[in-house]
Amino acid sequence: GQAVGELALHFCEKFGILVLKCPSKFELRRICRTTGAANLVRLEPPAPDDIGSCARVYLKEIGSTNCTILEQEDATSKVATIVVRGSSPNIMDDVERAIDDGVHTVKAMTRDARFVAGAGGCELQLADLLQQHAEAQPGLDQYAINKYGLALEVVPRTLAENAGLDAANIVAALYAAHKAGERSAGVNVVDGQVDATSGVFDLLWTKKEALRQATDAAVTVLRVDQIIMSKPAGGPKKGDQPAM
Repeated sequence: GQAVGELALHFCEKFGILVLKCPSKFELRRICRTTGAANLVRLEPPAPDDIGSCARVYLKEIGSTNCTILEQEDATSKVATIVVRGSSPNIMDDVERAIDDGVHTVKAMTRDARFVAGAGGCELQLADLLQQHAEAQPGLDQYAINKYGLALEVVPRTLAENAGLDAANIVAALYAAHKAGERSAGVNVVDGQVDATSGVFDLLWTKKEALRQATDAAVTVLRVDQIIMSKPAGGPKKGDQPAM
């Protein structure tokens, strides 16, 4: 974190050595991953295996900010940087979130590349199947299963409300489409209708983990059978006593 000494800078300049001050460990790891170098903990002569390489290092101004660019000509480089620019921080946050979701979706595809119908189609199909399963169950279990299925309607209902559509009509149209055999039908927020050919899909692994965590959270809340409240000790306050 300290500044580089003037004598050290003199010899670096004399022998043509580039010095970069990088206080962030995350950025330092990215530089080592980009160049193939090893992060040395102690100041000692590096071994041949510790030395990396880079095709080009230059300074470029991006959005009135000077950025050091480490460029590799090899197409198999393991690190890439995406520069997001926008008119407002909110827009850049949305773009960054979309890029992050896309990158993690590709990463999750390496585990399981199966997809399910998106735009609320998967949740409504599960809701329909769970309600049918609840009707065949004896006892009080059918009410819990039925409510679990109805809770899944929140996804298509929220999509319809955010798009300015009538949520009740959209959910009813989705049920009718799924009953007719269109199991991939979802909410088309562009046309404002139910569409089975919208081309919106969700990753199965992500959907499964979301349902599992939501179910675990609901079960944890239902297991709470007693709440202990902390109240001040002692009798009633002097001002709370009724007047004689």
